[in-house]
Amino acid sequence: MTPSGKALAALALPLLAPLPALAHPGHAEDLGLLAGMLHPLSGMDHLLAMLMVGLWAGLQGGRARLALPAAFLLAMLAGFGLGAAGLVVPGMEAGILASVILLVALAALAVPLPLPLAAGITALAGLLHGQAHGAEGLAMPGFVLGFLLVTAALIGAGLGFAALLQRIGFGSGLRRAA
Repeated sequence: MTPSGKALAALALPLLAPLPALAHPGHAEDLGLLAGMLHPLSGMDHLLAMLMVGLWAGLQGGRARLALPAAFLLAMLAGFGLGAAGLVVPGMEAGILASVILLVALAALAVPLPLPLAAGITALAGLLHGQAHGAEGLAMPGFVLGFLLVTAALIGAGLGFAALLQRIGFGSGLRRAA
């Protein structure tokens, strides 16, 4: 197996985990900021989506390094608000799962897309993740702030991993996002 094939297999392996793409309440939501900070670390759906946004953005390079994380975070914040306002998206859980699979595939394969399309994909994923939590009553200011902070840190970890991969030669032939 080639090194890039091994990297792809390693990134895809967590998809086999038996965790559903659920916002899964019950993690001490009454603690506000602390609960919000812990929540993104509590499920494979959160971890994968957020790490992959950073990884894909880093592998795209250029303006994508800032645009994709910003699109995800801003859309996630909007999703919290929409969910808190009572908007329920039909098939939301399936959409979250599909977004995780898509982000893993895009990052693992280092798929170069035009920046507006890449930002749109990451924004839709962020919107779904935020909306799920807002609809479950988790759009309290402290919780949202903690969730955003740790989400940004996970995306940053993905960016750091992309930089490491590029140092060892992975993704060096990518077309840079405009």
